[in-house]
Amino acid sequence: MSLPEIVSRGEWRAARAELLLKEKAATRARDALNAERRGLPMVEVDEEYVFEGGDGKATLLDLFEDRRQLVVYHFMFAPEWDAGCRSCSGFLDQVGHLAHLHARDTSFAAVSRAPYPKILPFKARMGWTLPWYSSHGSGFNRDFEVTLEREGELVERPGLSCFLRDRERVFHTYTTYERGLDGLGSTTSLLDLTALGRQEEWEEPKGRASAFGAPAGSERVRYHDEYED
Repeated sequence: MSLPEIVSRGEWRAARAELLLKEKAATRARDALNAERRGLPMVEVDEEYVFEGGDGKATLLDLFEDRRQLVVYHFMFAPEWDAGCRSCSGFLDQVGHLAHLHARDTSFAAVSRAPYPKILPFKARMGWTLPWYSSHGSGFNRDFEVTLEREGELVERPGLSCFLRDRERVFHTYTTYERGLDGLGSTTSLLDLTALGRQEEWEEPKGRASAFGAPAGSERVRYHDEYED
């Protein structure tokens, strides 16, 4: 396994200062990208989607809970599956207290294609209290391209969509998929700061993925109640 070069504290400070210049440039680039994202046009959602949640049937407008904005996490959980996606579960584990979003007039909800009676026991197992709805029977997942048809079969992919409400009108403002979710969870964000990184095979420098003889990072992902100490 490869490890970072061992140097003196002075050499480390010099290398850190050089990297800091690049980090500041990346921060400014990220700020500019965020501003450009906020400048995207939006599309009115005319489809009358029907979801099922803890209080029964709900519309997309209901998911806002009377707030101005809505963030939907497209959780991979197909109707024929017995449990939700492990990686999606890891993402939801990182979602903090929703009061901080609510204070900014923004609601958060997870949506999956599995029927709600399947979602409910898995949600209880994971200990989550955040809103989670079933889109079973609607075209929501297909319309937002998180359920795709490939070679005659339906496949799922993770994603996150943002919506804005103007009275009774709902607008779609943004969606990202797969690697676009990378910087949104604290686990990957924190690991990106460490010497071993996410311990994935694609990362540079090579030779750090199988840290201490363990499988590569993605192969170690479990439901949080399945990890051994």
